[in-house]
Parts: sequence; C-alpha cells; structure tokens
Amino acid sequence: MRLKDQVAIVTGGSRGIGRGIVKAYAAEGAKVAFIYKGNQAAADSLVAEVTQAGGIAKAHQCDVANHDDALKVVEAVEAEWGPVNILVNNAGVIRDGLFVGMRPEEWNVVIQTNLGGTFNFCHAVAMKLARQRKGRIINISSVAAEHTNPGQTNYAASKGAINSFTRALAVELAGRSVTVNAIAPGFIETDMSENVRNKAGDLIKKMIPLKRLGQPDDIAKAAVFLASADAAYITGQVLTVDGGLSLGAVAV
Repeated sequence: MRLKDQVAIVTGGSRGIGRGIVKAYAAEGAKVAFIYKGNQAAADSLVAEVTQAGGIAKAHQCDVANHDDALKVVEAVEAEWGPVNILVNNAGVIRDGLFVGMRPEEWNVVIQTNLGGTFNFCHAVAMKLARQRKGRIINISSVAAEHTNPGQTNYAASKGAINSFTRALAVELAGRSVTVNAIAPGFIETDMSENVRNKAGDLIKKMIPLKRLGQPDDIAKAAVFLASADAAYITGQVLTVDGGLSLGAVAV
C-alpha cells in the first residue's frame, strides 16, 4: 500500500473525480477526510462504500470558499487522526456563459470556489507540512487553463491561476520537502461535465486521440502517484491527463 498510515484531505470528494480519489487513496491505506458542500446522501454512500472495502474515510461538510471553515476542518481532522500528510484540492464549480452576459455573481462563485478554495485549504495546511518537513499538495486544474472554449472565461481564469499558484507555492515549500503539483484533466465522465459533453456529442471522442472519455479513476491513479514516495522528486508540475486532447490532433 503506497499511502499506508497517511492522512489525506480531499475537497469536493463526494462525487466525480474527488470520489475516485477518495476511494483510491483509501485502497492504498490512507485515512481520507473528504469535503462535501451539500450532498449528504452522496457523502454517506461514499463512506459506506470505502468502509465496506476495508478502508477508512470520513465526510466533513464545508464550503471551501470560507477560510475559517477550512481551518476548522483541518483542525478536526488532525484532532482525530493526527497530522495531515496529503491535501488534494478538487472542489470546483462551473458557471459557463459568454462573458458579455456574465453576471458578477457567476464570475465570483467560480473564482472563490475554484481558486479561493484552493488557497484556503493550502493556507490551512502549508505551515503544518513545512514544519513536518514532508507532505504533498495536489491541485486539480483543467486543460481549460490552456485550451479553453467560448463561455469559460471564469472557469479558465480560475484554472490558469491554479497552475501559476501551484508553481509559485512549489518554490516556496520545496526547501521543506513538501511537493506541490497539479493535475489537468481533459474530458472526464462526471456529473459536472455532463452538459458540455451532451452539447458536443460524438465530436468529443473525435477530438481525443485515445478515442474515449476519461474516467475518474484515470485521474485518481495520477493523484495516487503524485502523493506517493515515487513522486518525491517531482514538484511544481502540471500533469495533463486528457487522452491526448491537448495535442490538438483529430482522431481518425
């Protein structure tokens, strides 16, 4: 087990990519505290699923955009399980729409959740990890940071900022043996991407050289690797996991 006895926090953990990461970390021996905002049924079912498989997971309700709530969650996790070793910032929202018609609240909620949530939880654990002189921070970005579509100014801005934030924080924490990396998924088959996938139809698969949509497990495997000892000499990187989508080729 590559993460045996590690304590991990995964934001946005009850569904989609986050759910896949929670299950993968628990299967690798980590104790996983995951954050959910409102879907308690999904959170409870995930805890039950992990427990039945012999793993350890606990759900914490929290709005990642609230800095004080992030601090309280980290304190609660450490009080129960001890020092946090791994943080995965996965919580995110989309509010797609052309910029000229975008309302300020649609901009703000995306920036405050995607980028602000990443800041809040990193801020809550960074000093702790630095004092421990070990730790992993993994931020979930998106290929939209570099290869965006119309209607995604808010989302692309949040993910582009996460990439830059990841690199800058990696430099600051490297001297304390804390690595900071990001994963940029492509089209992953989740509830959040459903509307985009439905609009594009079969065109999406033609754009992906591997000719299939990604699954949450594809991202979870990358997250396990970056959290493991195998990735000890990797920091400040954005790992693209998109089936070749960002290469710009059209599958034939």
